[in-house]
Amino acid sequence: MAYRATQRTEARKAETRARIIGAARELIAEGGYVAAPIAAVAERADVAVGTVYRHFHSKSALFADVFREASQHEADAMRAAIEADPAAPARKRLAAGFETFARRALRGRRLAWALLAEPVDPAVEAERLHLRRNYRDMVAAVIGDGVASGELPPQDPETTAAALVGGVAEAMVGPLSPTANGGDGEATVAALVTFCVRAIGKEPNSVNA
Repeated sequence: MAYRATQRTEARKAETRARIIGAARELIAEGGYVAAPIAAVAERADVAVGTVYRHFHSKSALFADVFREASQHEADAMRAAIEADPAAPARKRLAAGFETFARRALRGRRLAWALLAEPVDPAVEAERLHLRRNYRDMVAAVIGDGVASGELPPQDPETTAAALVGGVAEAMVGPLSPTANGGDGEATVAALVTFCVRAIGKEPNSVNA
């Protein structure tokens, strides 16, 4: 009986923690980190403020967990697009990945800003660096495959990948983004995908190379 009681207690704790993280993520997606003070998170999660602090020793710890969960979800979506057709050419795989990245940023601009650019404390910034490395590594792996197969010209996959990830993030959520002032989001997505495909280089044996 004691074992079952412990199971129930741990399940309740896990459910409460998940509810708190979900509430914080909703608030951040609506208005950024400044829109998610602990009191507002507690109210959205329907728990007491003290309950939030029993699960997270600080707001920074809560935000780091929220960021980790949300960023993993976004990275997984891009990876799924890249790996949907593993036998496809590198250009096609990267086009699918960056289109997914850009469209998700377009649909959730405030969350994308929070994940990629909003000023944050060091704990969240450490998670952001991990996210950027994750994006870079998955793009670099595809570029490396393209170079090895002869589809793409010789290049440093990590450098190209870092430039592409940074450029697409800036174009989607930065202050110079064409979508910042109500620009055509679909046109921006299409332009970015075209840019990414061109940036990795023409085929070495292309007559126009």
